Amino acid sequence: MLKVISSHVFLTHRLHPGLLDVFAHAGAQGVELFAARQHFDYTSRPHIRELAEWFNGNPVEAFSMHAPLYSDLEMGRGGGPAVNVIHPEKSRRIDAMDEVKRALEVAEQIPFRFLVLHLGEREDSWSPRALEHSITALEHLHAFASPLGVKLLVENLQGDVARPEHLVEILTAGHFWDIGVCLDVGHAHLGEGVAAAISELRAHIRSSHLHDNKGDKDTHLWPGDGTIDWEAALGELKAAPQTPAGVLEIHYALGDSVEAVGEKAKRAFEKMDAAARK
Repeated sequence: MLKVISSHVFLTHRLHPGLLDVFAHAGAQGVELFAARQHFDYTSRPHIRELAEWFNGNPVEAFSMHAPLYSDLEMGRGGGPAVNVIHPEKSRRIDAMDEVKRALEVAEQIPFRFLVLHLGEREDSWSPRALEHSITALEHLHAFASPLGVKLLVENLQGDVARPEHLVEILTAGHFWDIGVCLDVGHAHLGEGVAAAISELRAHIRSSHLHDNKGDKDTHLWPGDGTIDWEAALGELKAAPQTPAGVLEIHYALGDSVEAVGEKAKRAFEKMDAAARK
């Protein structure tokens, strides 16, 4: 299992080479760039170039990018709309897909394997219209991403549209054999259960988001700080047909110092290595 960490843990910081060094020293083999303009400004050529130079000079790969959730600098706190590619209003869907494409263009300077995409928001309900909008969005973004060498991954969420069984229906109905799933272990723990989610999505899993919670809130804790059975979860993921990367996706609101992030990431990667040897 490739050891990857999301830059989401440093969301309150401008992402810079010094923070990427922390990931490298902790033993990360890859980084998932979290596309939020106040953190990683995917519209800024100087910022992209700065990070591209770091990746070019280090063995750590830019493994994936998390698609933007908001297009503003405040993650929607100032009233900015969410980036929702299946929004009921066509203009909102177009705006959202344009924002995702801006993020995808980073691959011209920082090649990455996967773009992790959310389908819908928590209040969006599953319906034939949601299925139609999901297929249209994936068709459009797949056509844009493919020439850049990027594959799309959809993520299981707490919202109705992105439940495991609905993701399978979307991928099957759209004949999206080239689009996979990023299995979010924390989200699964809050819903149908980790084992059930992996069972439903097993054939489609290409990456995974690893974070913990206590079964009540999506707190994105470090593995082991909640109630997930990590030995069982990692064992199930390891047995998937295409063993996915393990991406630590830890919440910035935990308030860990830069040094603490490095130490905790190192310990988490050691646990992943131990699970892989079993």
